[in-house]
Amino acid sequence: MIVTVVSMPEATLTRTDAAEARDRLAQDPFVLVDVELPEVPEPGADVRAAEESEAEERSVADRLGLDTENLDWFGRADEPPRADYLGDRAGFVIPVVNGERIVHIHAVVTETFLASVHRGQAGLGHLLPLALRHERPADPVAVLFLLLGEALGSFRRAAVEALLETEELEDDMFEERNPGQVARLSSLRRRSALLHHFLRPFLELTDEVLTRRMMSPSFPEQRQRLAREFQTSGRLVLADIESLQEATRRAFASYSSLVAGEQNGVINRLAIVSVIFLPLSFLTGFFGMNFTFLTDKLASRDEFWLLAVGLQALVLVVSLYVLHRTRVWRRLREGD
Repeated sequence: MIVTVVSMPEATLTRTDAAEARDRLAQDPFVLVDVELPEVPEPGADVRAAEESEAEERSVADRLGLDTENLDWFGRADEPPRADYLGDRAGFVIPVVNGERIVHIHAVVTETFLASVHRGQAGLGHLLPLALRHERPADPVAVLFLLLGEALGSFRRAAVEALLETEELEDDMFEERNPGQVARLSSLRRRSALLHHFLRPFLELTDEVLTRRMMSPSFPEQRQRLAREFQTSGRLVLADIESLQEATRRAFASYSSLVAGEQNGVINRLAIVSVIFLPLSFLTGFFGMNFTFLTDKLASRDEFWLLAVGLQALVLVVSLYVLHRTRVWRRLREGD
């Protein structure tokens, strides 16, 4: 367990242990504490490592000296998004995009401190150092809104990056189509679904909590402004993700249209080949039959070739004329 204490308003980061962080939380009027837990072991991994990880997540609230009432979720692995107002404090489980994964930051905020727990490198020490130095938040609640804004920013960046890649793939497929584009589009579509799946429930929960708090006359005007800005940003980010979903659906439809167009071209070419070779097959079968007219009337080889080649040429000329009159050739050229 790695503990980082951020001294405010200087915004200086210090690595320490749980005991000192506990003292700072109890004494300092404005302090931020970030706890980094190890990644959850994979199924079948070392049993001892799994037990140690479970023991750490059970004791993190106790080690920080937090009132454990209603904090059984704090630091627990695989916890869904959460937004709770608990009287003198508020608790959140905030989804954050970290590379190809979506991780969660657990946060508890009061008037004097903000404590967060996360797994891997996605906490306060990685999201907020520059923002803390530039914004100079006045209290832990303002820091919480900075954290919420950075979380939304991670979703926005992921959505815009995937949207641009989708548009590039759609442009490339019109120039040269290949099966790898379908696999990449499928990955981007799954990415958009994951972004939407994790962000929308969290926004609904936070909207409910913030709206209820803004209705209270004790909620300061400055915090109401921060809450409204977060709600507006959340709706914009959700709209970006929905645009990504629509773009992936459109790209799949474009790919299907291209495949259908190529199949139509192949069918048209097969039809032309059939026009050429079906009369030949008919004439071959007709003159291959052994009946009285062929044996008695066609006495010479010249008569046979005249009928065979002449009928074949006549059928081809008539077929090509019909194709030209029905503009099939023009449609094939336009398709190419």
